[in-house]
Amino acid sequence: MDALTEIGVGMLGYAFMGKAHVNAYRTLPYMIQPPPALPRLEAIAGRDAVAVREAAERYGFRKSYTDWRQLVADPAVALLDNGGPNDVHAAPCIAGAKAGKHLLCEKPLARDGAEAKQMLAAASRAHVKHMVAFNYRFVPAVRQAYELIRAGELGEIRHFRAHYLQDWITDPEFPRVWRLDRKAAGSGALGDLGAHVVDLARFLVGELKSVAALTRTFIKERPLPTASKVPRGARAAAGGKRAPVDVDDTFAAAIELEGGATGTLEATRLALGRKNHMGFEINGSRASLSFDLERLNELNLYRGDGRPETKGWTEVLVTEPEHPFIKNWWPPGHVIGWEHTFVHEIAHLLDAIANDRDVAPLGATFEDGYRAAVICDAILESAREGRRVEVGR
Repeated sequence: MDALTEIGVGMLGYAFMGKAHVNAYRTLPYMIQPPPALPRLEAIAGRDAVAVREAAERYGFRKSYTDWRQLVADPAVALLDNGGPNDVHAAPCIAGAKAGKHLLCEKPLARDGAEAKQMLAAASRAHVKHMVAFNYRFVPAVRQAYELIRAGELGEIRHFRAHYLQDWITDPEFPRVWRLDRKAAGSGALGDLGAHVVDLARFLVGELKSVAALTRTFIKERPLPTASKVPRGARAAAGGKRAPVDVDDTFAAAIELEGGATGTLEATRLALGRKNHMGFEINGSRASLSFDLERLNELNLYRGDGRPETKGWTEVLVTEPEHPFIKNWWPPGHVIGWEHTFVHEIAHLLDAIANDRDVAPLGATFEDGYRAAVICDAILESAREGRRVEVGR
């Protein structure tokens, strides 16, 4: 057996998404057989020296840095995994590309289309592998939907509807963390959650042609987080102060696709009772399908050509060995979870690096991240100007 390629990983950020990515790097070598390559956890970077040292020890990285430039300069790092806040996506990834590092960047790729375009240009010039962490492309049921659509099982696509609903900032006293600051985040629910459904629309049914959108900010001012009360993703600030919220709490958009289909996209972080409720429905001339992330092992399918006595929605448990990704896991009927999507995603990228394969079309490249950013820009423009906006190419 040939020796496996080892790929040194350098990670920027170590909180929520850092934990998800590290779990994938550590799980992949013994669950994906044979693994496409062996990830080697080389270095991790963050601003707080004590916290980043603790993260390095907990996760198993060999080194820790408090400056991302040191991470990029480390010769042992071949893959830069950028899970930092949105305002530190561009500069480290551009520098990483110039240094010849392969790139994995959390979504959204950037705060707007112009910034995303710079990142795409840098990665393209450097001829490195680049991927945006749109992990829902790697849910087995979503990939199964993709394969059914590509095989023509749904016929002509007529409608695409998708939503992503959460409730984690419904409390008006929840602090104004970086995700609620336009300078750091770029946008609110749109970039945080809506980017996922924008990407799924493109991945499953094609390019968007135009959007007509609304946005709202319901809680217009929040307390700044303090050092003693710093929720996930918060940056410490002086206590007792409040600041305006300048990003969207919610958006809704009517969309037109280039193939002629119509649809809707919606996202909010104020849907009380909804924790991670992402779903979509696609209607074609021959069949329809629907998916709910909170039941991520299931794909619901309706075939219009069924006999009257059997016509109806069929719930498919996507856990058979022939279904996407499942051969690496458990016997049929034994479900997998949200964390496994990152194993599939990172395995795909490591395969592209080790075997010089294309990340696209199954993985989201920086071009996909750029196109998603352009669509998000169009949604904000439409909401701001109160008109339908053509999506720029």
